[in-house]
Amino acid sequence: MIEEQIIKPTKKNGSHFNGFSISEIGDDHLYTSLETPMHKDAFLLSDEQKKQRISQLFGEIMDVLGLDRSDDSLQGTPDRVAKMYVEEIFSGLNPVNKPKIALFDNKYQYNQMLVEKNISFYSNCEHHFVPIIGKAHIAYVSSGKVIGLSKLNRIVQYYAKRPQVQERLTNQIAKELENVLQTKDIAVIIDAKHLCVASRGVKDDTSATVTTYYGGKFNSAEKIAELQNYINT
Repeated sequence: MIEEQIIKPTKKNGSHFNGFSISEIGDDHLYTSLETPMHKDAFLLSDEQKKQRISQLFGEIMDVLGLDRSDDSLQGTPDRVAKMYVEEIFSGLNPVNKPKIALFDNKYQYNQMLVEKNISFYSNCEHHFVPIIGKAHIAYVSSGKVIGLSKLNRIVQYYAKRPQVQERLTNQIAKELENVLQTKDIAVIIDAKHLCVASRGVKDDTSATVTTYYGGKFNSAEKIAELQNYINT
């Protein structure tokens, strides 16, 4: 069972929540809920309308920065950024892009853990919109159904392709796998590098962040050790 960690903010003024400044919340890696924060009318605009609006707004950002958008190299940048945001790096915000999952009977009667390791992903920190680059390791024990291996990768990619916090990403993947595979016997480990730490702020280029979720049979020292052995082999 995933226990959702929630920080319930009490607004004190325009720039503080629960005694934290807005900048501190970002730098301290806090997050407010298991679900990605989105407003109710997030999908009133079509993807094409979103790209047009983002292109316009990003062009304004470039203007404020003093960039000459008449230069051949920069002319198409607002459109490229808009397309990248909507169709690629933030495509996981739209439920339409959620991977279709088919389950199959476990005809081989394989009842040990299945491990898919070193799933590469690229995400973006929701606090600074800079990349999170990492690998996910997933394991499950079949409850009678199995999933195609590539679908595990696609689930990781779907939840990674949105502004994220690593703790939330870990739990979202685990929750989705629990629902799809109809089992609590799920493990998710994410090992990632955050450019918001490496390229700005403290500017530590060597540190990495590891988050884990162990459910059901994996919530034991023996199973965790077995899983770690497979991952490190």
